[in-house]
Amino acid sequence: MTLAIGVDIGGTKIAAGLVSDTGTIVESVSEPTPDDATKIPAIVADLVERLAGDERPVGVGIGAAGFVGEDRATVRFAPNIDWREEPLADHVRALVDLPIVVENDANAAAWGEFRFGAGEDTDDLLLITIGTGIGGGIVHHGQLFRGGFGVAAEIGHMRVVPDGILCGCGQRGCYEQYGSGSALVRDARERVSNGDPRAASIAALADGDLSRITGPAVTKLAQDGDPLAVELLTELGRWIGEGAAVLAAILDPSVIAIGGGVAAAGDLLLEPVVAAFETHLPARAHRPEAALRLAALGNEAGIIGAADLARVEPA
Repeated sequence: MTLAIGVDIGGTKIAAGLVSDTGTIVESVSEPTPDDATKIPAIVADLVERLAGDERPVGVGIGAAGFVGEDRATVRFAPNIDWREEPLADHVRALVDLPIVVENDANAAAWGEFRFGAGEDTDDLLLITIGTGIGGGIVHHGQLFRGGFGVAAEIGHMRVVPDGILCGCGQRGCYEQYGSGSALVRDARERVSNGDPRAASIAALADGDLSRITGPAVTKLAQDGDPLAVELLTELGRWIGEGAAVLAAILDPSVIAIGGGVAAAGDLLLEPVVAAFETHLPARAHRPEAALRLAALGNEAGIIGAADLARVEPA
């Protein structure tokens, strides 16, 4: 059994796992993400040392949200961590005597799903991750597609509504402003603020404080059958499906996997995604169609994928 370590650096938590060559997490550890980004390499190194123990992992793969350079070592820009041209691999390698590779977190998750999850039966996979924003990863002919500069598949910033809602990237009308967990929460809070008479259950979540209305809470209401929550989740699925149809027209994947936190809604989300995808896929009657599936690895996809990339694409 060949072991590698995968690390997933998130905005609130740094999670790491010792992963086998079959995609099984043997052991996992985590620490909160510090406000001071300069402390992150030391935390990553500590997690790696704790996991390695007496083992000799072949390498460490680190998944980080943001633009990762083609050198697979530098984070050019991270939206939620104060990194600009951060030589992350060098900083961790100075503390850990193991090969280090850095990958975009959604790319790492896509690779994990391709190797061990929803894409095991295909050579062409598009992963759409639905969380606070929308991330994406592309596997084409069995290879992770990174683009000419290492920053491909930032699909959340595909423009879907001209002059639409302002996005954190500075543009208006981005896909993630309509098809993400943040969009679900925004719409739910607006229904309460506007006094929608059908929003009583959602308003009860708030109890006077709109910040208490969260994506998981709205999803739970939908799973319990609340009509407005179901409607909001259906609308979210419609946006995701329409965007997936545009991406399929460009990329022609054989499998599209829907992952991220919002995917916990299961068929309540997937069914409207599929319906919108089928409605908006160009020339649908004259082409093979991608299979739309829920991602299989959940929140562990990034750790598993990062570890496997350290194994199969070493530094």
